[in-house]
Amino acid sequence: MSMENKSKGGFASSAQSVGEENLDQLEQGIRQIARTHGRMQDLLDAVLLVSRELDVDLVLHRIVDTARHLADARRAALGVVGEDGGFTDLITSGSGADLTARLGSALPYGTGLHGDLERDPRPLRLEDLAHHSHSVESPEGRHPPMSTLLVVPIRVRGTVYGNLYLADKTEGWAFTEDDEDVVTALADAAAAAIENARLYEQMRRATEEFQRRLLADMPHLDGLDLHAHYQPSTEAPRIGGDWYGLIRLPDRVPCLMLGDVTGHGVPAATVMSQISNMLRVIAFDQQEPPSRILHRLDTVLHALHGGPMATVIIARLEPEGTGRRMQWASAGHLPPLVITPGREGRYLHADIGLPLGVDADLPRPDHEELLPVGSTLLLHTDGLLEQRGESLDAGMGKAAGIAAAHAGQPLPDLVEALVKARSGAFEDDVALLAARITPAPEDIS
Repeated sequence: MSMENKSKGGFASSAQSVGEENLDQLEQGIRQIARTHGRMQDLLDAVLLVSRELDVDLVLHRIVDTARHLADARRAALGVVGEDGGFTDLITSGSGADLTARLGSALPYGTGLHGDLERDPRPLRLEDLAHHSHSVESPEGRHPPMSTLLVVPIRVRGTVYGNLYLADKTEGWAFTEDDEDVVTALADAAAAAIENARLYEQMRRATEEFQRRLLADMPHLDGLDLHAHYQPSTEAPRIGGDWYGLIRLPDRVPCLMLGDVTGHGVPAATVMSQISNMLRVIAFDQQEPPSRILHRLDTVLHALHGGPMATVIIARLEPEGTGRRMQWASAGHLPPLVITPGREGRYLHADIGLPLGVDADLPRPDHEELLPVGSTLLLHTDGLLEQRGESLDAGMGKAAGIAAAHAGQPLPDLVEALVKARSGAFEDDVALLAARITPAPEDIS
């Protein structure tokens, strides 16, 4: 072979080799970009997931789970730091989580790594935890053994709220700088989510307290067991227009009333207060029948306030033998739910008329139902039934079944069962007013 051929062959071989190296590097680079892109997408998804919650406890659990996923760690924990530097709460995730969670506030602090983190809160990566100079060995069985560790503090308003602990990557490698960056970014987002949840909780409590102050206390009446409940919405910290009330008319007959003003916020609460107070005066003056009370209320509201939209139900409970005769009328509101002895729970389906604010001149019918001793009457707003993906009829059937199953229990337990059936999720606020017909004192031998 000539030198020229050798030269050409050698050049071709070298070029091919360099080309293969470049292709390998390019392939590795593409894979790295794909991994980085995938991880950034995972981080964005995690931030959105954490930020979506408004309950502090759910936020903390979501943070721990997502941090473990992002760092590909076998186990994770979030130690919430108290004023004394110790843990006031410990949220865990992954293998050995139950064992770690049993430590609670007994986790060591002030010495070793915990002391270091308390004095100098910053991200920390350890490749060999057992041989670290400041590692503190926990008593046998206190928590699962750990070899590598990544710790990232979470700061809320400049103060360390807690520390995220990630132990042992699933593939056995040490945590990387990339792991630290990703978890630190999550911790920053987590701080905002925690603060939002805390603010939401403060607003929710203030909203609930404001709403409750507008609602009437239940009196003690012979022949009636009464219980009222208000459940704020869990969707957002908003004031609602749901309310309940009870007055004794001049003829000593108790009159139950409950309603729901269209809309939310302070305007709805203001209208709710106006309607409930106005209704008390009109009911005391008109007394009966309930339809006439609603007609008068609608007329006055149209004249004074332009006819705000609202639904209202009124029920008079007149003595009838040993029980009560209920005379009721509705302005577009859900009918009463009744559970009589020996019968299933049922809604008294009837013409419920038009809501307030539609046409004050259109009549609304009155209805009657005999309630023997032991019967339970429940008036509630539609927030108890509203659930995404479920019809109103399905919600009514479910509520009637729950009420019937708990008819023999005290009213607070029955109402609690109805509320708990929603698993803590309420798209709208709820007002409930329950009454049970009991023997009058003269009927008890």
